[in-house]
Amino acid sequence: MPATAQNAKTSWNRKICFSYGVAGITSLVIFFSDFFIKNYLKNNFAYQSIPVIKNILNITVVFNRGAAFGILKGYSNILVYAGIVFIIMLIVIIRKDERKSMLSMVILGLILGGAFSNMFDRVVYGFVVDYLDFKIWPVFNLSDTCISIGAGILFLRSFLKK
Repeated sequence: MPATAQNAKTSWNRKICFSYGVAGITSLVIFFSDFFIKNYLKNNFAYQSIPVIKNILNITVVFNRGAAFGILKGYSNILVYAGIVFIIMLIVIIRKDERKSMLSMVILGLILGGAFSNMFDRVVYGFVVDYLDFKIWPVFNLSDTCISIGAGILFLRSFLKK
């Protein structure tokens, strides 16, 4: 193989590995950050509400046995299977993303890390630990935030491409 083609192939392989690394590191940071926060709060403040900013933000530790907003309570198996399908779809999207831009990989890493974190809770504990309480919205967690932000950015980017 000519040297130029070999250099181009090596450069492309490095870009792909870097892209996967960015998505992987982002998802691991989200997973472990939320893991430590959830475990600390679950073990020390279960079912308690601690004001952080009066009348705006509380840390309220609840155990959500359903999906978003507590829907589908009692359908844990379905939620686990749906989560597995969702995670597999994300991994496929990461592999098929042709641009492999840093922003794309960070966005997908946010969603993947959040999905893994909530899936871990659901499989290991049978519930998801939620703790961010803004009083005007149901209690949620860091993983939910990352999934929502990532999905929102992907949604907006889909319009910008066109």
